[in-house]
Amino acid sequence: MKKTVCELFAGVGGFRCGLNNIRTAEDYGKEEKWDTVWFSQWEPAEKSTQYAHDCYVYRFGTRLDKNGEDTTNYNIEDVDKTTLPDFNLLVGGFPCQDYSVASSLATSKGLEGKKGILWWSIRETLEAKKPPFVLLENVDRLLKSPAKQRGRDFGVILACFRDEGYTVEWRVINAAEYGYQQRRRRTFIFAYKNDTKYADRILKEIQYTEKLEEDKKIECMEKAVIEDGFFAKTFSVNRAENAKMKVKELPAEVGEVSDTFQCAFENSGIMKDGIIYTIKTVPNYHGKQITLGDVMETGKVEEQYFIPEEKLYYTDPSVTHSDETEQRLPKEDRQTWQYLKGAKKLLRTSSTGHEYVFSEGAISMIDQEDKPARTMLTSEGGFSRTTHIVKDKMTGGVRLLTATEAERIQGFPTNHTKYCLVKGETVEMPLRKRRFMMGNALVVNLVEDMEKTLDNIFDEE
Repeated sequence: MKKTVCELFAGVGGFRCGLNNIRTAEDYGKEEKWDTVWFSQWEPAEKSTQYAHDCYVYRFGTRLDKNGEDTTNYNIEDVDKTTLPDFNLLVGGFPCQDYSVASSLATSKGLEGKKGILWWSIRETLEAKKPPFVLLENVDRLLKSPAKQRGRDFGVILACFRDEGYTVEWRVINAAEYGYQQRRRRTFIFAYKNDTKYADRILKEIQYTEKLEEDKKIECMEKAVIEDGFFAKTFSVNRAENAKMKVKELPAEVGEVSDTFQCAFENSGIMKDGIIYTIKTVPNYHGKQITLGDVMETGKVEEQYFIPEEKLYYTDPSVTHSDETEQRLPKEDRQTWQYLKGAKKLLRTSSTGHEYVFSEGAISMIDQEDKPARTMLTSEGGFSRTTHIVKDKMTGGVRLLTATEAERIQGFPTNHTKYCLVKGETVEMPLRKRRFMMGNALVVNLVEDMEKTLDNIFDEE
């Protein structure tokens, strides 16, 4: 089977880098295995610039649709999916949103999702192009959202796949638990058409045994999730202690899923023909651990990254708590990293006029180099509790992460986001945007690992 790819919500090309093992500047232009025939990246919040798209184009060039038009920077909702080139693997990191359905009709084909919910563009692509394989990434809370109807959103996604003739495997993966340099938990979804050789191979016993006993069927599904399936072959796991497979059936219509469905999804599972099998697993990894220190700069770092002493501490460095229940600290004290990352107690007033004490615990001021980095967010580098602060290896000074360190934490080549191609001109991406792009990205190393399994699957199709 041809290794052709469509990358939706492409960002700066994390899936593309991972699939083609792009690790250094010398690797760009050497995409010999996986051919990305089309991609889409559009940032609605950016009015005058499209830095992610323009960085992607700088690194990889653009792609035209079947009409010879470049629609890669259009709102994906406005793109006619039938005009996309044919492909065999759909990939993308789509946002966690409200996947409820606006109207419940007789079949899923007539369902109307809320405007701006990007899942519906994925579903339209599945309907129009019918790719045999799909690999998607989302935040780990997808399995539990929304809070008032746990599991509904993921249930809607599974029902859409079911209606298009797919079986779906999923796994919540923390990159650090498989040796990589960031503690980042994400839900990965691998879907495949029921008529693929892969589906036949993984679920053969179920495919051809109509009256298989329920216990035997559960045993087969558990084997797929823990031993034989896509994620099991890529990221080894064991069954969690005392864990048992839960089984639940999806309602017949997507609208009904949206209205009534709830499910306590575990971190691993598989869905076939509308039947959900889910079980809690734990990583089975005993290899090398890459740490934050391993990806940090060892040479001279620009002065702009260092934090002035007056912005670092407002009092003795050993102080990690502040109590403002009697009186607020001066503004200049509160605008220090020591205050921001320290434990706090302060009075607040609710919307009903009730006064209460708000408190939060302290977090480490300086990130530990001998552990993987904490999860990087889009606010990285800003005045935020979640921003990483490190000790410079050359000077011992306290500073923020450089743009290249942020890239390495996500597994991108050094300086991947440095340049963009804007209206034919090469320009540098602003530092804050480079950090934002990395906070939005996935851990490329995980896709590199998945590529090895995908490669085998495609070779056998």
